[in-house]
Amino acid sequence: MTPVRYRTGHFPPQNLDWQRLLPLVGPAHAAVAGYEGMLKGLPNANVLLSPIASQEAVLSSRIEGTQTTLTELLTFEAEGNLLDESTPAKADSREVLNYRLALYAAIDMLNEIPLSQRLIRQTHEVLMQGVRGHNKAPGKYRRLPDTCWIGPPGSTIETARYIPCPVEDLNSAMDGLEFYIHDGAPDTLVQLAVLHAEFEAIHPFLDGNGRMGRLFVPLFMLTKDLLSSPSFYISEYLERHRDEYYERLLAVSRDDDWTGWCAFFLTALTEQARANQQKIHDLLELYDARKERIVEATHSQYSGRALDYIFKRPVFQTTDFVNSSGIPEPTARSILRVLRDRGLLKEFRKTRGRQPAILAFADLLNIVEGRNLF
Repeated sequence: MTPVRYRTGHFPPQNLDWQRLLPLVGPAHAAVAGYEGMLKGLPNANVLLSPIASQEAVLSSRIEGTQTTLTELLTFEAEGNLLDESTPAKADSREVLNYRLALYAAIDMLNEIPLSQRLIRQTHEVLMQGVRGHNKAPGKYRRLPDTCWIGPPGSTIETARYIPCPVEDLNSAMDGLEFYIHDGAPDTLVQLAVLHAEFEAIHPFLDGNGRMGRLFVPLFMLTKDLLSSPSFYISEYLERHRDEYYERLLAVSRDDDWTGWCAFFLTALTEQARANQQKIHDLLELYDARKERIVEATHSQYSGRALDYIFKRPVFQTTDFVNSSGIPEPTARSILRVLRDRGLLKEFRKTRGRQPAILAFADLLNIVEGRNLF
């Protein structure tokens, strides 16, 4: 099978079928606006959204082949040795943590610089720092020809499924993408769809392009005032429809089918916005319900602080809670004992020698992961 190659000169698309897209544009904007309305009304948004940001990191990386679950990621983080890559599972967890770090770094950078090639390169550097692919020029575009292609493991450039933008055209292609970020467009969500597909088609880096392209989604939505915070996580839908996701992207270069891709992406935005709303609704209900139970169980003025801690860190070592929750040590130990006895926290790992116990807020993990873990 002949590999599909990047089509120079076909961006931005001139052949979008707006009659096909317009029925999808309205629902996508309505769903995103509904999600934004929920975000604006959230108390303690940084607390409630923290586990969803971690799940986005898990799912975006899973599309690329990692096997880490949210619980495994948070357990790895709770254990404290974030440089440990002694097993494939731990190496996967480090990679996922870098995704989250890159997202937060990009958010900070947006306070100083616009969404641009500079921001993309600096975010990519954080994404790849110290993990698999760290030796593949983090933050720098590809420079050597015939060094990047997409295909099954073991494929060569001759047997690849897709060959991205040649290096001699790469800088001009990225210049065109940056111009389009800030150019006027008939619709911002269609513009986002086009940008995501073009970035993935260019594949400017030797590694990490898929994750970087998905990080771009909430950053773009923030800069275009579609969201008040970059908290839109689309990887759940894309991971669930991975085969179609890849096929639609491939069809852009193979068949110039920008309309098919945009239709898929608009549907993804609509469905994910609705799913995000439901997940936040469930988390908010859980927060309110557990707040009442913790107050009733502990009779402590620190019950709210304890709840915020376990929402932000739903898997943690007991010593970390005692040392960093901001609650006096005797009270912190008492609260943990009560919450464990009442079943509000599950013992994920018992105390072993000098290793403290690891506790998990199972109700929250079940909501975010969408399955009953405990």
